[in-house]
Amino acid sequence: MPSPTPQLPRPSTPDVEKPGLRSGQIAALAACADALLILLFAAIGRDAHQRAENITGVLATAWPFLAGAAVAWLALRLWRAPLRLWPAGVAVWLCTVGVGMALRAVTGQTVVLPFIIVALLSLAVFLLGYRLIVAGVRRLRSRRRPA
Repeated sequence: MPSPTPQLPRPSTPDVEKPGLRSGQIAALAACADALLILLFAAIGRDAHQRAENITGVLATAWPFLAGAAVAWLALRLWRAPLRLWPAGVAVWLCTVGVGMALRAVTGQTVVLPFIIVALLSLAVFLLGYRLIVAGVRRLRSRRRPA
């Protein structure tokens, strides 16, 4: 009778990554989402004021706000937790508006109180809104996972 073949131990799987995105990918997607939402804000604003809808016009309106978002990302190193509402979302929102309005003023673009209010509200909905949605989805997923 042949001796039974010894079973080899199953290899452990420490090299197998969990499904999902890496932190660098998440940061890149969040930065892109911020930039696209700022561009959308500029495009909507230009359309509301019946200005030319060409790409250069949208970019001319958006660049100060994009610069403000970049300041927040770099100064606070938001890539470490880019989807958190606090501090990432609030920092991006307030720097986008604050630095954006300062750059508009320095470059001779319009900065009036109604525009500041509209920018604060619109960009809060955009930049904080998607982070709130992500937080809600994550919370739902964690509740559904077995313990």
